[in-house]
Amino acid sequence: MSLTPTSLLLCWIVGITDGDTLVARCPEAQIKVRLAEIDAPEKKQPWGTAAKQALSTACYDVQAEIRPMSKDRYGRLVAHVKCHGNDASYTQVHNGMAWVYDKYAKDPSLFRLQVIAQNKRAGLWSQPDPVAPWIWRKEKRSVSER
Repeated sequence: MSLTPTSLLLCWIVGITDGDTLVARCPEAQIKVRLAEIDAPEKKQPWGTAAKQALSTACYDVQAEIRPMSKDRYGRLVAHVKCHGNDASYTQVHNGMAWVYDKYAKDPSLFRLQVIAQNKRAGLWSQPDPVAPWIWRKEKRSVSER
């Protein structure tokens, strides 16, 4: 499957792995897709289950538009995904189910959505001190290396 950022795939969403990863059945193959520009809480992290459920509510068992951006180090397709006409990354951030992934984010409107979610104390922002997933993962690796 040849993919570029100008490609547009119409695929059926057949699985939700977590709050920022889904499985899509496309015409040529079934693929694992990582939502672009965001990072949702890990499964064992506070709000991890809620983030997965929110993505499932938004995208599971629907036809989605997938616009590939790149592949990550795990071989997943990093893409913008639209379900019911709504960008899933934007929806997750707006609902307080994910952070804007500073390291990879390019769209300034995502940062504005995150500020709105923080001000509304939506989702994970209702916690006093939510820990970003990239920090949580780093802390877990440090503990396991001891």
